[in-house]
Amino acid sequence: MDITRRFALKTGLAAASTALTPSILRAHEGPVFDIVEGAEDFWLATDAYVFGYPLVTIEMTRRVFTNVVKAEGTRAPMGQIIKLRQYPDASFRDVTAPNADTLYTTAFFDVGKEPWVLSVPDMKDRYFLLPMLDGWTNVFAVPGKRTTGTGAQTYAITGPGWSGTLPSGVKELKAPTNIVWLLGRIYCTGTPEDYAAVHALQDQFKLVPLSSYGKDYTPPSGKVDPSIDMKTAVREQVNRMDAAEYFSLLAQLMKVNPPSSADTPELARFAKIGLVPGQDFDASKLDADFVKRIPRAAFDRIMLQLKVNDAIKKVNGWIYDTKTGVYGTDYLNRALVTAIGLGANRNRDAVYPLSLKDADGSDYHGSNKYVMRFPKGQLPPVSGFWSVTMYDANYFFVSNPINRYSISPRQNLKVNPDGSTDLYIQNQSPGADKESNWLPAPTGKFILMLRMYWPNEDDPSILDGTWSIPAAKKAT
Repeated sequence: MDITRRFALKTGLAAASTALTPSILRAHEGPVFDIVEGAEDFWLATDAYVFGYPLVTIEMTRRVFTNVVKAEGTRAPMGQIIKLRQYPDASFRDVTAPNADTLYTTAFFDVGKEPWVLSVPDMKDRYFLLPMLDGWTNVFAVPGKRTTGTGAQTYAITGPGWSGTLPSGVKELKAPTNIVWLLGRIYCTGTPEDYAAVHALQDQFKLVPLSSYGKDYTPPSGKVDPSIDMKTAVREQVNRMDAAEYFSLLAQLMKVNPPSSADTPELARFAKIGLVPGQDFDASKLDADFVKRIPRAAFDRIMLQLKVNDAIKKVNGWIYDTKTGVYGTDYLNRALVTAIGLGANRNRDAVYPLSLKDADGSDYHGSNKYVMRFPKGQLPPVSGFWSVTMYDANYFFVSNPINRYSISPRQNLKVNPDGSTDLYIQNQSPGADKESNWLPAPTGKFILMLRMYWPNEDDPSILDGTWSIPAAKKAT
């Protein structure tokens, strides 16, 4: 771990206890300092919890997304593609921080028994990307316009233990784990004509087991497990598990979703608390007093990364993670991205700065008017697209009279005489002459997210921080 037990307490939690996560100070019956100095196994168990957080979360997400008989809306059985047909509106509550730029084309499938073959149609020069995540949330492959072009493509996604011969014209993508999450995104302007064009492309995607490739294939109906909680948010379901339940599930998942060889030193430590890859969890080795306390303390360590992890950059009130999609042994950052941005792309494909406060450090509020000014020649340097999305305080879209949830160049933004571009972020219209540049806000608190897809490869300024995101300032 990149934060030790004592560092987390003495330099992190002590500073953050009033500003970010005071619950860790309440999570134990005795003094926290006593736990640090006298209970090494407690902190070892929090390390193990952080380590396994992505795998457990992916599994709980898979259960919810696939617990249906047939593909419909945001859910589909294992091995079937979910094809979202339109952007969510302000009534949408399935997931937080939805987007209004790409239509998701996604699926969960298991490559443990045999490979699965994904056929992609000619995308006609349209921007798309098909990140594939393993069970640990690492993006192990990204077919798409940036990497493979927009012509027709066919891939066989194979499991970690598979070896064999593939049909001609089928390229192998080796998955590190049995569980695979295809989290495809296709750019769409949102007009009726463009919706129809993207729907036609979505309908040409095919996902079949290798044994059925080239044959007529009808996917079997899914089976509904009534014991699966389909209403509670996945993160809440994970966080409310006690440590024994959590580690038991983690141990089962690791049997078919092996950790990386780079994880070996960390895994050797976890044997002391009964967590050994390939074996059932031995709960007798975990102190019973710790079972209820570990999850809350570990999750607080995860969220603390927003303040202390050097992967987090802060610019003009915006905050973003510079190391998403591929995490190596940075287990705390991997867990943080799982907690606040599950399914994040590699930074070369997308960067998602978030702004919770204005240029003065105050909460955004609809009673104020804000202007976000991009100087001449300083719009986000991307090869894909960019947008600024408006969310309410709970990360959902904001109802507004023009049904605009994000703003981007597709609104035909007006440019000022000096070449700069202003975005007007406020509750009421700024006037007909400025409405093309208006991002409607709620009457209360809100949050902004800047999405930047495919940062220019010949201009590294987004990734190295030399391009500055302009602050959203109160209008005078």
